[in-house]
Amino acid sequence: MIPRYSLPEMAALFTDEARLSAWLEVELLACEGWAAIGVVPREHAEQIRARAQFTVEAVHERERVTDHDVAAFVDVVQSSIGAPAGNWVHYGLTSTDVVDTALCSVLVQAVDLIAAAAADLEAVLIRRAREFRATPMVGRTHGIHAEPTVFGTKLALWAMQVRRDRERLVHARRMIAVGKLSGAVGTYSNIDPRVEEYVCTHLGLEAVPATQVLARDRHAELLYVCAAMGSTCESIGLEIRHLQRTEVREVEEPFRTGEQKGSSAMPHKRNPIKSEQLCGLARVLRGNLQAGLEDVALWHERDISHSSVERIVLGDSLTLTHYVLVSARRIIDGLRVSAERMRENLDASYGLVFSQPVLLALVGAGLERDEAYRIVQRNAVTAWETRRMFRDLLGEDPEVTKHLTVDEIDACFDLERALAHVGRTFDALDALEATPVGAS
Repeated sequence: MIPRYSLPEMAALFTDEARLSAWLEVELLACEGWAAIGVVPREHAEQIRARAQFTVEAVHERERVTDHDVAAFVDVVQSSIGAPAGNWVHYGLTSTDVVDTALCSVLVQAVDLIAAAAADLEAVLIRRAREFRATPMVGRTHGIHAEPTVFGTKLALWAMQVRRDRERLVHARRMIAVGKLSGAVGTYSNIDPRVEEYVCTHLGLEAVPATQVLARDRHAELLYVCAAMGSTCESIGLEIRHLQRTEVREVEEPFRTGEQKGSSAMPHKRNPIKSEQLCGLARVLRGNLQAGLEDVALWHERDISHSSVERIVLGDSLTLTHYVLVSARRIIDGLRVSAERMRENLDASYGLVFSQPVLLALVGAGLERDEAYRIVQRNAVTAWETRRMFRDLLGEDPEVTKHLTVDEIDACFDLERALAHVGRTFDALDALEATPVGAS
């Protein structure tokens, strides 16, 4: 992943140095596993651990000869150790034993960084949801004013979505925290299963049955979680973009006045660039998921059609997911919210957001629903066209006043009544926060 969308702690996991170091640890543990069961002399295993080294440049230089990255790596490491101890490196193994097990070890570390970032995002969403629990605003469906809501509800529902993503990540981590050292077709023909168990245990992985490669549905599931988290952040970013439009101006993502520039040409601009970035990067994550799903079906016990794909999409997706989660957290943490503008917009549609209570009051007074609907709709159209308050028009309509008293009409426009049950969402939020991830 390009540095623009990488954070250092995640990027460090996907360098060539880190990848080859993970390979080396598998090779060293395998030698120690052989020593534990009496095949490799213990002094040789100790010498291998003490002497084994490589440089990325040396491996790349050797690969130009071998045209095989793992073979090149083994040659370089064996040379650094010397005979006879070095001869035990890669003993009984096939390349994918090393590559797949090392990759899963790295992926688990990456998942843990993502889990921490997702937890931070959820915590900020919960905090700000409670901050705006009583901040009324207009709810919109199809982009059109619908009924009143509170801004805190948006944040609370996003927090719940992040929690669902975190739950998915728990399962994906369990599925990817696996390894195999079972040989060319997974039959342990040239390696003792105890060596596999030794290596996996020391890496914190579960040894699982496999062919020459670990089944790629595991990796595809992880890519799905990355795509889902990206889509969650996109949902947040898209809503902020809508609410930051000049005509709306209810929220604004963080902007450093006096330092940040919104436009190279127009000094007045404050564009929702970080929210737009979330939406764009989510597209990449979904595209990488498609590639990961294509990797599930391989020929017989192994081919390498998945390998070239994974060199790109796995590191990129994990790096991007981490980046968008951290970015979304920063946006929410510094989000500027205008309660005054929210109230102005709520009132801007002439009280039409209370049309449903009027409809229900007329039905409750004995009108057939279709008749009541047409009365309310007629007055709503007039309110739009004449820019008059919906409540005033209803009070002048004899078809309304013969069924509803002034007090009954006024009750339909009671904002507190409309928002009386928003606490239900926050009750669920409290329960969510009290429940550990993975316990539900």
